[in-house]
Amino acid sequence: MTLEKLEKNPVLEAMATRRSIRRYKPDMVPADLVNTVMEAGLYAASGRGSQGTIILAVTDKVLRDRLSALNCRIGGWKDDFDPFYGAPVVLIVLADKSRPTALYDGSLVMGNLMLAAHALGLGSCWIHRAKEEFEGEEGKALLASLGIEGDYEGIGHCILGYADGDVPAAAPRKEGRLFHID
Repeated sequence: MTLEKLEKNPVLEAMATRRSIRRYKPDMVPADLVNTVMEAGLYAASGRGSQGTIILAVTDKVLRDRLSALNCRIGGWKDDFDPFYGAPVVLIVLADKSRPTALYDGSLVMGNLMLAAHALGLGSCWIHRAKEEFEGEEGKALLASLGIEGDYEGIGHCILGYADGDVPAAAPRKEGRLFHID
């Protein structure tokens, strides 16, 4: 399928044109847009329809910066690096560890979040190390302070905001990745 064919359908076009954004304006995303993105995440497919994922929206700058510093330490970067690239909103996807499809279910939620953000004119990027964050004492304490019970695995952070600069163009797709068995 060529890009021209993808662009004739809004869902397929969003899939073809969404890009990871790594530089954000400081402007806060309105709550209704954050909620719309989160709601879209809830419609991701899940193993046996279990819906065993939760999404935390972090818009509080103090907590956002605390999570950024924790993520930075886990990643091994210098203290002044922001692994959230200045994005004012961090959506954290967690999945119920008791579900055998937890990682896959959470990954589908992440995909929905990023596509929804793009469809609404927002930038997004999947940031890793949520697993390590929420296996540690600080992450577990955060969940407990929010009243979240259960055994959850951090799947990822979907950072949201307004791109500071141009959205990068898609790299050409690598050849030899599609196979047909007729």
